Amino acid sequence: MAVYIMLTTLTDEGRRTVKNDPDRIKEVNKEVEDMGGKVLTQYAILGQYDFVNIIEAAGNTTISKIAMELSSRGTLQTLTMAAIPVEELIASWK
Repeated sequence: MAVYIMLTTLTDEGRRTVKNDPDRIKEVNKEVEDMGGKVLTQYAILGQYDFVNIIEAAGNTTISKIAMELSSRGTLQTLTMAAIPVEELIASWK
């Protein structure tokens, strides 16, 4: 399984949703699992983005599907990056 970093920014609608139903965050994590991913860890952050999520998925197609599905709802926008463990990177040069 590949690991991805997904940064999310809530829209106005998304902020209202989280304010009115904070547990919705965990419900979305379950939906990510239903789409083939797994949220390994998640943080609310300050700054340009609202959340950083470390997600495990089968590959680029799966994580793209997840990102597009979540973004299509109008409650958030995503920036998703592949994450390569440093040990794998070092091993690839040997």
